[in-house]
Amino acid sequence: MTSTRRDAFQAIADPTRRQIINLIAHQPLNLNAIAENFDVSRPAISQHIKILIECGLINIKKNGRERYCEAKLQPLNEVAQWLEQYRKGWEERFDKMDDLLEQLKNKNK
Repeated sequence: MTSTRRDAFQAIADPTRRQIINLIAHQPLNLNAIAENFDVSRPAISQHIKILIECGLINIKKNGRERYCEAKLQPLNEVAQWLEQYRKGWEERFDKMDDLLEQLKNKNK
């Protein structure tokens, strides 16, 4: 049996996981505090947390009996780099459209 390597793309593919990342991006939260934000079961949230840990986007810190989820956003750089190639292409297209609109505007004066 081969194990699947999880990555940041898999992490952000699910809207619940994206929301969990948003919740803990600025401050660590315990599992209960995270689960309170969702209308799904605590085991379902725990499964999402497990996937985010496997993707390298969450680190668990123990503080007494509590377990806090802490965001590790560095793996999202891989997503940002992948998107960058498309952002540049779209910017070029928008620049060309701006030029065309400016030409049309000047032509109608």
